[in-house]
Amino acid sequence: MPSPVAVASLARVKVYAVGPGVKAPELLPLNLPPLSTGKCKQKADGTVMLSVIVDETGRPRNTFFFHPLGTDLDKFALQIAGADRFKPGTSSGAPVAVAQLLEVNLQGCVEQAKDEAGKKVYRLRLRSQPEQKLAPLPQPPEDTVLAPDDKARVDYEGGTPRTQHVGGAVKAPVPLISVEAQFTEAARRARYAGICMISVVVDKNGMPQNPKVLRTLDYGLDQNAVDAVMRYRFKPAMRDGEPVPVIITVEVNFQFY
Repeated sequence: MPSPVAVASLARVKVYAVGPGVKAPELLPLNLPPLSTGKCKQKADGTVMLSVIVDETGRPRNTFFFHPLGTDLDKFALQIAGADRFKPGTSSGAPVAVAQLLEVNLQGCVEQAKDEAGKKVYRLRLRSQPEQKLAPLPQPPEDTVLAPDDKARVDYEGGTPRTQHVGGAVKAPVPLISVEAQFTEAARRARYAGICMISVVVDKNGMPQNPKVLRTLDYGLDQNAVDAVMRYRFKPAMRDGEPVPVIITVEVNFQFY
């Protein structure tokens, strides 16, 4: 017999769209820690648009990319959206789940630092508080399965999400941004080409995680392939309308044309 939590996690809920009789959720003030006031030499600004369902308690659920940037600002946008709380939307005065488009405007600063090995790395920080606004979500679902909070999930093992495999009820993730991997200078001089195979987890938000090289190439191309794949962005895999993490394999093709 499945546990009560497992049954609840598969329950479908009606999703409302803002319109006659349906009021939109309201974003509550977000209490973020103070930001660094240091000078910024290299700015990185952008707007990330997320699909989100605000449930009847005012929590964001099923949050994933609608229009990502393909940069680390995407990660900030997901973190901010995950911390958001709302006055719930209502239908005829009663709280309901409402589909919304969440626009997160971010102003970042790229800073140079060194990692533990002394290697030069670049890190992104926010230089101002994010600005957010809600809008109607184009083509919202009529109903869905709401992804539970990570701590309440029944398909976790040791605190790590159990990944699904595409097929059957699990629909494949859809690439929104794919990045062309760059040749290393050594590979370019040698006219070296080939296909690198990368296994990656696409999480429930559409972010790539845990890359593993399945088929290697020489001249440092493996790392360039991983770097490119980690900048991919997806609409996540779906199981009965609920976003779920899956493992996929990406072919990175290094060819001269």
